[in-house]
Amino acid sequence: MSLFVVGLNHRTAPIDVRERIVFDADRLPQALAALGARDGVQEGLIISTCNRTELYCVEDSGGAFLPEWLESWSGGNPLVKECLYRLEGADAVRHVFSVASGLDSLILGEPQILGQLKDAYRAAQDAGTAGSLLNRLFQTTFSVAKRVRTETAVGASAVSVASAGIRLAKRVFTGFEQHTALLVGAGEMIELAGRHLHAQKLGRMIIANRSLDRAQRLAREFKASAISLDALESHLAQADIVVCSTASPGHVISLEATRSAIGQRRHRPMFMLDLAVPRDIDPRVGKLEDVYLFTMDDLRDVVDENVKARQQEAEAARRLIAAEVERFMAGLKAREAVPLIRDLRGQAENAREQTLEQARRMLAAGRPPDEVLEFLAATLTNRLLHGPSTVLREAAENGDKDLAAAAARLFRFGRREQ
Repeated sequence: MSLFVVGLNHRTAPIDVRERIVFDADRLPQALAALGARDGVQEGLIISTCNRTELYCVEDSGGAFLPEWLESWSGGNPLVKECLYRLEGADAVRHVFSVASGLDSLILGEPQILGQLKDAYRAAQDAGTAGSLLNRLFQTTFSVAKRVRTETAVGASAVSVASAGIRLAKRVFTGFEQHTALLVGAGEMIELAGRHLHAQKLGRMIIANRSLDRAQRLAREFKASAISLDALESHLAQADIVVCSTASPGHVISLEATRSAIGQRRHRPMFMLDLAVPRDIDPRVGKLEDVYLFTMDDLRDVVDENVKARQQEAEAARRLIAAEVERFMAGLKAREAVPLIRDLRGQAENAREQTLEQARRMLAAGRPPDEVLEFLAATLTNRLLHGPSTVLREAAENGDKDLAAAAARLFRFGRREQ
């Protein structure tokens, strides 16, 4: 039984591939149930974010079926399989520690991924697919991520994906005081974008969401207006800045709606940031004049600046993780010996109880204590050593030197000099 990670991320797959294999909140329970029902799968967990989709599996067939399983959930797109990576054992443990610590993120050190991992872990627990190994792995993962955050500065002044996108907006607009932003969605990413825009003294903010109540709750924090998604197109022309991050399966902003909005704006520039996977904005919008459309994969310049500033702290975090991986794997190996140790001690306990009961009967019958003690010591010794002695004798007759060497190491003695 081994631990495997199979998945794709922003380094191995472009956004048009990543958006084909996303497990949203409605789809995730069904996927976990299907994964757990596969022959050989003992445990399973799925993490699905804008920048990665990964399977964490404990299973005994080598994980060979996992790429095909993911491909089937993408609708049979062969490009998915070409972008996958597969990690096993210590490499898989190192990977999840690094992911949780923000070392494998698009924005080095970003903190959102840890919360997303915790959500994925809770979903696996609810589905009954997280067993003893994944429980131990993810509890340790959260502890390691906390150490990285507190003992290194890799997360200091963390640049989130949302804040990186707002930095890009500054390349289009020198200031935000006279501008209007339309935020589509009401999740964590939109909340972060709203917070950054509000801190930049944005002139006006509109929040659109499928649930108007949720949009209104978020709008109160930023003194913004709230609208439903049905009213989105009628407000699009007012927006100088558009930030989208919903869980919609299709585009919420179409090419036609954007072309109409640009016409109403008399070709004043519009900055559009699509932080959703699958994408919320029709990619063809990026070809319109006066529209500056950016997606998750367009944040490279901001990412590069972030990586250079934090590389030294990242190295310190990786050293910490390497030590934690070694400790975790040593614990797993020790755990593998637990059943054998339990059986050995149980066998010895049975021999002790049987021999002690015989000795008690001898004392009750009036046998001398010295005779009973001699019987107890000799009989217990014989019973404990009979099985190993027989096996070692057979090994010697068959020329099995490895077993003899293992026994010498186990019992901590060597061959006496002749």
